[in-house]
Amino acid sequence: MPHLTLDYSANLADANSVGRLCKSLADCLAAQRENERPVFPPGGIRVRALRCDAYSIADGRADAAYLHANLKIAAGRSDAAKKATGDALFDVIKQHFAEQFERHGLALSLEINEFSETGTWKHNNLHARLKA
Repeated sequence: MPHLTLDYSANLADANSVGRLCKSLADCLAAQRENERPVFPPGGIRVRALRCDAYSIADGRADAAYLHANLKIAAGRSDAAKKATGDALFDVIKQHFAEQFERHGLALSLEINEFSETGTWKHNNLHARLKA
């Protein structure tokens, strides 16, 4: 972990723009440090974007758009690491959409969900491959 899912309205951005954002957010997650150690293992980082074609935003104006980011992480990170990660990710998102924010109605949001290892199942060879 972490897994970051972006849910966004179809009128917000094209696939190239969203692809660049996904890469920037993955880089941001990989850059997070606490006590000079990575907060997240590189082999666990996932960023995905889900375009929503059916939506209604606020009063229904056609130029209103949204992006909601949901970061799922395993338990064990400090509150300071979670806050720093959230701040860094949200800064990347806000910068990416700064121009749209100035011109259109836009709702940006981010939440972090921490879960217990008891409720997850994983089968992943990426960690070992990255060490090689």
